[in-house]
Amino acid sequence: MNTTKIEKYTVFTDGGSRGNPGPAAIGCVIKNEISIVHEISVKIGITTNNVAEYSAVVAALTWLNKISSCPKDISFYCDSQLIVQQLKGSYKVKDAKMKDLFFHVKKLEKETKNTVSYHFVPREQNTRADLLVNNALDS
Repeated sequence: MNTTKIEKYTVFTDGGSRGNPGPAAIGCVIKNEISIVHEISVKIGITTNNVAEYSAVVAALTWLNKISSCPKDISFYCDSQLIVQQLKGSYKVKDAKMKDLFFHVKKLEKETKNTVSYHFVPREQNTRADLLVNNALDS
């Protein structure tokens, strides 16, 4: 019987739109300390790239809040410097739609009762989440 307690989740998220606004989708890769445990690849309608980026974070946090083995630490890796800096509190959120999503993310963070951190990564280090976005858009 495996009694390994998962202490950390790593989440790679991406959102994209073809046109700005345009058809949009999100991609999320959620890993525990051992392997990939869940992936999200879904169209989200017509919206902007930034709203799609936020929507990916919302989708991942929503999924994490539903699992029974709650991790102690959740680290997000996103290739949108704007979203990362806003979620870290370094940049102000001025757009009304993004402000709503920002507050939704903060509410979901509190529901996790864990440490949530955000990190910028270059697109080359976020290829799986990007592929999930494009697969959803192409389907």
